[in-house]
Amino acid sequence: MTAYAIAHIRPETMNEDVLRYIEEIQSTMTPFGGRFLVHGAEVEVLEGPFPGTVVMVGFPDIEQARAWYAWPAYQAILPLRTDHMAGEVILVEGVPAGYDAAKTAARLREAAGL
Repeated sequence: MTAYAIAHIRPETMNEDVLRYIEEIQSTMTPFGGRFLVHGAEVEVLEGPFPGTVVMVGFPDIEQARAWYAWPAYQAILPLRTDHMAGEVILVEGVPAGYDAAKTAARLREAAGL
């Protein structure tokens, strides 16, 4: 099942370290089947405060996403970003083909006794 690395980044200033990180990150993702789905796009905020931007990377599965993040080559460039930009990064699995939110709601309703 596809997995995603999602980052909420709040850039402060652009500098050589951040540019180097951006230049090098793709080469760390490629061996794990990672590809950018969202990168550098304007965020249209519909609800609540949301400073910053979003980066989203797709991986074939959660194991590949975890392996990419832990890979020494990625860990070596990570401080180039984290030393200069605040943010949060999460890994999350997607839903399977044919997913039906109404079925999830029914299970939650039953579990809650509603």
